Amino acid sequence: MAYGFLDTLSTRGVRAAQAANGSAEMWQKFSGHRAFDRFTAAETAFVQARDSFYMATVSESGWPYIQHRGGPVGFLKVLDEKTLAFADFRGNRQYISLGNVASDDRAALFLMDYPNRQRLKILAHMSVRDLAAEPEFAEQLSSPGYKGRPERAFILKLEAFDWNCPQHITPRFTADEVAAGTLLLRERLAETEAQLKILREHVARPQNPESAP
Repeated sequence: MAYGFLDTLSTRGVRAAQAANGSAEMWQKFSGHRAFDRFTAAETAFVQARDSFYMATVSESGWPYIQHRGGPVGFLKVLDEKTLAFADFRGNRQYISLGNVASDDRAALFLMDYPNRQRLKILAHMSVRDLAAEPEFAEQLSSPGYKGRPERAFILKLEAFDWNCPQHITPRFTADEVAAGTLLLRERLAETEAQLKILREHVARPQNPESAP
């Protein structure tokens, strides 16, 4: 049966490595259906909850190039079941990804949810659109309140995706996630400190000798 992501990446060298390491038969006998060539509600929700991802492109020299892309939560948009898009905000102005896609439109994305130890891998064909010439599309990709300056849009047409196992993903948390997770603890701590302050003031207050037993 189809396993879109693995089928796309299974070269002669990959199959030889699987055979040498004892996993070739397992994949040859794979009987599930993992075409994964259309985003479902689960992938859409996962993508929309991310504030960053890693993207790899292929250079003309053959070297892969990986970069981190970040922005407000939801800046990577799901346009339909086979299309993602995001505004390309001005950065260090090296334009390596932009240059790479001009000669090879293949891209790979890793989307991470560290607290829940989930990872979504995406293979796609990438193209570029001029946002200055398409104000309505620019508005669709905008992130209200974000100060980044968009220069263009990257469009990603899905080839296949896959979910990874969580085995080696170390949980990590953003400052906002830590703040939300410790809110009750901090409230209780503030309450306890206020009570201690009252108690210290009471103990430090001079007592009336006549009231002593």
